[in-house]
Amino acid sequence: MFSEFIKAFGLIFIAEMGDKTQILAMAFATRYKVRAVLGGIFLGALLNHGLAVILGSYLCRFIPVNTLGMIAGFAFIGFSIWTLKIEEEDSEEKNKTMSLGPVFTVATAFFIGELGDKTQLTAITLSTDASYPLIILLGTVSGMIVTGGLGIFIGRKLGNKIPEFIIKLIAASIFMIFGITKLFSTVPKSYLQPVYVILFLVVVTTIFIIRLRALLKARAEEKASKYLKTSQMLYDYYAKLDNKIEEICLGKKYCGKCDRDKCIVGYTKSLMEQVKINNDYDTIIEFDENFISVINDSKRDRVIEALSTVITILNNDNISEKDKENVNKIRRNFERILFKKSINEFDSWTRYIEIVKDLDKKIAERLSSDLCINR
Repeated sequence: MFSEFIKAFGLIFIAEMGDKTQILAMAFATRYKVRAVLGGIFLGALLNHGLAVILGSYLCRFIPVNTLGMIAGFAFIGFSIWTLKIEEEDSEEKNKTMSLGPVFTVATAFFIGELGDKTQLTAITLSTDASYPLIILLGTVSGMIVTGGLGIFIGRKLGNKIPEFIIKLIAASIFMIFGITKLFSTVPKSYLQPVYVILFLVVVTTIFIIRLRALLKARAEEKASKYLKTSQMLYDYYAKLDNKIEEICLGKKYCGKCDRDKCIVGYTKSLMEQVKINNDYDTIIEFDENFISVINDSKRDRVIEALSTVITILNNDNISEKDKENVNKIRRNFERILFKKSINEFDSWTRYIEIVKDLDKKIAERLSSDLCINR
């Protein structure tokens, strides 16, 4: 029993290393979550290898293996064109409805891609004289998952360093190459005349270029749209911060003459005024730790609200590193008012709340509540 598993696993593992299905796993890993890709590989391999004996022994009597290969070839070309589709912003409800899409997409690709392939033929061959057919199935599916997992690992590493557009283009090219080579190896030679081949390549290339140009145009529009949205978002948040700072300040009757050079609130207020007038975010600098701030308990709530607004800005992935740097300087000023010290780095809002909790549990709870509402 164990020897049959090792034999099936080893043969599939060797056959799939560097094969198209492993590269497919790499391509899918750049688009979907690991669980979705692994789930798709498992489902596709299970169905394909589970039906291997039936497909090989019975279906091939009616449908030749070459015909199955042609179906797979056209499917890969379809996947290539589909990969270049323009992503649209859907409603939250629709996104939930489509959440199972990636699993079935990957499963379909692997199921169709393995029709008539060497791994399916290997599963058929091993099952013909196996004492434990289920063990053979377990071994072949395990081999597919392990080789696919290696592909996913490589794909995820690449995906963190390569822009999404380049990844899409690479994935689409991979699908296209697999599809064309699959067709050329399965289509009857009578159809591989130069005229037919050139006509086919012209049609496919034209469709590919049209989709690629549409994607490039949408990408340019999306970048411009994101820039405008981010600029508007920053403007709104800075305006909100300006109002919060105005509410925090106690006024001259508490401080005497307003000396903004020696008050965190006053100094931050003057900086925000300069931002508002000149739109100059580079002027926001950090305040000296030894400078004082005069506020009472009723104003602490306003400081917490202002800090919550700052954290909301920092939690936005679309703002630039320069903007984040400036907002972090404002954040540290508010922290000095509340905690008499600043928190050096902001990695994520969850980690930030944990750090604040060590300084002041009540403020941490308040910030956590505000941030959950704003998310």
